[in-house]
Amino acid sequence: MTTPKTTDCESDESVGESPTHVRTSLAAAMTMGKTPGRFYRNAKLYCINLLLTYDEGCHAKCAYCGLSDSRETETEWTENSFIRVDWPVFSVEEVKEAITSGACPHVERVCISMITLGKAREDCVTVVADIKEVIPRISILITPTIVNRDWLVRVKEAGADKVGIAVDAATPELFEKLRGSGVSGPHKWSKYWETIEESVEIFGHFNVGLHLIVGVGETEKEILSTIQKAHDMGANTHLFSFFPEEGSEMENVPQPPLGAYRRVQMGRYIINYNRGCFDDMAFNEHGQLTSFGLSDEAYEDLLTKGDAFMTSGCSGETMENACNRPFGNCTPHQAAMGHWRNYPIQPNAEDAELFREQIQDYSFTYDEDETDFE
Repeated sequence: MTTPKTTDCESDESVGESPTHVRTSLAAAMTMGKTPGRFYRNAKLYCINLLLTYDEGCHAKCAYCGLSDSRETETEWTENSFIRVDWPVFSVEEVKEAITSGACPHVERVCISMITLGKAREDCVTVVADIKEVIPRISILITPTIVNRDWLVRVKEAGADKVGIAVDAATPELFEKLRGSGVSGPHKWSKYWETIEESVEIFGHFNVGLHLIVGVGETEKEILSTIQKAHDMGANTHLFSFFPEEGSEMENVPQPPLGAYRRVQMGRYIINYNRGCFDDMAFNEHGQLTSFGLSDEAYEDLLTKGDAFMTSGCSGETMENACNRPFGNCTPHQAAMGHWRNYPIQPNAEDAELFREQIQDYSFTYDEDETDFE
């Protein structure tokens, strides 16, 4: 993905706050025709990602997040990058106009993300109802810390049909360390899982997506156990690969090994698509996955098709993973090397050969210079 500087993709209107204004991912701004750019291998974004925006920013202090209140940057919160790219501000009306004008006819869904700020609770409901006027499928990425069951009912009535909950850390200990008392943050593991349960009851089985990040201190065994727990509750997992954000507390933590990420991707796919379960899998003394519990034929079939290594996100009208987030987990340079973490496109035969090699790599570190792809 190639893009100009931030100043080229800002709205012509003065920067405002939600609920009248939202930040959009750079990929969404490109998709709506708000800023020029092109995607590697002609990938397309099928979901417009929106983020509620406020001058005071997010009150959470998550150690890895680019939006964290503890992040040390020289810019205002509204100018901070998130997942390493700019999130320019546009009015909600501009977003609606882009959807209705035919500027992005392939878009099948909109996702509205909250931050940890009290006023985001009501503003999320308002923005959902507003966007519902122009597109039928709306996901919400919610903050359990500031919502309750009654609010979940209200936001569904406003038009949301799917819920995302970013637990991120796969164990209660890591959650507490990275999002709770370890960083003087407000989030509680128990509250997040309570909200997952309530969301499944209100929105229906597998209309809830649990976000988990690989590479923040967990083992492959721990994260796959959590994926199975979520699946048994009726929630799928949307998987992310850790990428350090400059100025965050984890800015010097490296990306997870590519082999580890590939194995967790495959394990998630097996669990979420009922091809097997965690209890059938085997792990070594380091918690690394050594057997998926599949027949050789089933294993080769998954590697060849490559669906397991595509972005896991909410579905659209025709797309299994409409929220395909190009370059949410890696750089274009890494993608060109064959290190694309989440494929926003259908992998080809050459990609499948890379998967076959990468999934057998049991390195404990990631070396970007180890090029797999010419």
